[in-house]
Amino acid sequence: MKKTFALVVVGCLLINPLHANIKVIATLSDLAEFTKIVGGDRVDVESIVRGTQNPHFIEVKPSYMMKLKSADLFVMAGMQLEMWAPQIIDGSRNSRLRIVDCSKYVDKLEVPAGKADASLGDVHPFGNPHYWLDPENVKPILLAIMEGLASVSPNDRALFQANMDAYLKTLQTKISEWKKEMEPYKGAQFISYHTSFSYFAHRFGLIVAGYVEPRPGIPPTPSHISELIDLMRHANIKAIGLEQFYEDSAPQSVANAVGAKVVKLSTSVGGVRGTDTYTALIDYNVRMLSEALK
Repeated sequence: MKKTFALVVVGCLLINPLHANIKVIATLSDLAEFTKIVGGDRVDVESIVRGTQNPHFIEVKPSYMMKLKSADLFVMAGMQLEMWAPQIIDGSRNSRLRIVDCSKYVDKLEVPAGKADASLGDVHPFGNPHYWLDPENVKPILLAIMEGLASVSPNDRALFQANMDAYLKTLQTKISEWKKEMEPYKGAQFISYHTSFSYFAHRFGLIVAGYVEPRPGIPPTPSHISELIDLMRHANIKAIGLEQFYEDSAPQSVANAVGAKVVKLSTSVGGVRGTDTYTALIDYNVRMLSEALK
């Protein structure tokens, strides 16, 4: 009788483990890393978008819906960066899924003053969604994630808070190093392909003087390229930042015309070689831009 009872108890524990890990699906590789930092050994995390992909344009697959079907938490950048996300949320049919919008506590840049319509290109009505590229924004991001994890596992809130605080302490040291490295280039201008680096530039005192795209999401036209060349010549701009997932033909033709340099930057963890962590990502972008601006 005792043996039978023991087997039943063991069987129940296997089916309903007392401390089953929180299953999290994140949209971006960056958010997956942040979730693992806060959650530690209490979370299992996967991301949908690879660092090499453009997060604006992701093909919705049934496998993404299946991932969400068994998830406890869905962590996303929000601000309509992932316009494809509602489709997989609905398709998952997971009524217990909790959603974390990591932009919740972020001070947002480039919020349109009026109505954002198609004439402005792919302008996001809630502001520029590339906020994680400002390392100071990691704190509000982690806070949103910590609250989301604690809503699933309230008893682990102290652990999540401790993990968050420890990482932020280390990150603050890195932020001081990055600011010191970028200090000589405060006020320097560069061109970007898309509006990906507004938060990065704002944090380090740089100026994005123009874009290869005439409007967000709109491919460059010959007339716009001509205007961009004139701008760079007039302002003596010598660097063009190119996100890892865009073709370099248009920016390279502009750079050739004015004697500038095209610098491949990365918008996400894993976007280029040597950016396998968030601190490595910012290290890389700081190094590449500082070298180009010398």
